[in-house]
Amino acid sequence: MSQSPEQHTALVGIIMGSQSDLKVMAGAADILEQLNIPFEVTIVSAHRTPHRMLEYAEGARKKGLKVIIAGAGGAAHLPGMVAALTTLPVIGVPVKSSNSIDGWDSILSILQMPSGVPVATVALNGATNAGILAAQILGSTNAVVADALEKHRTTQRDKVMRSVEQLRRGDLEID
Repeated sequence: MSQSPEQHTALVGIIMGSQSDLKVMAGAADILEQLNIPFEVTIVSAHRTPHRMLEYAEGARKKGLKVIIAGAGGAAHLPGMVAALTTLPVIGVPVKSSNSIDGWDSILSILQMPSGVPVATVALNGATNAGILAAQILGSTNAVVADALEKHRTTQRDKVMRSVEQLRRGDLEID
């Protein structure tokens, strides 16, 4: 996560409830960095810093963000509360935390939003997919991002096809 605000105006905001979520949320930052999409990362706790959360969500559009990725564990209110405060798309990442019920509490808290306040939700600890989904949202109106996504998909396909060929030749073994 080496992008800084000085490099480019961030298009994606990556937020999380606490520093313990950083290991998981790094997946979103990593894929956005690979796709050359400017982003910012910060900690915004719905419970411990509610005023900071309010200011972040309400000011996100004004500072140029187009998508917010919000990761949270336990009660996982951050994605839904942010979605209630902005019209930007919010992607929720349920995080399996030390105080969670095997991650199910986080999943359900983010997934079961009331009508009118949607949060796109990815798998438990699925920050990489959240980053890709953010890129797809941006790519719907930005050809450069769409091209970067297409290249990423081609790279993934080529990697699988190389493995298929290695397996066919006997270069890969089943453990």
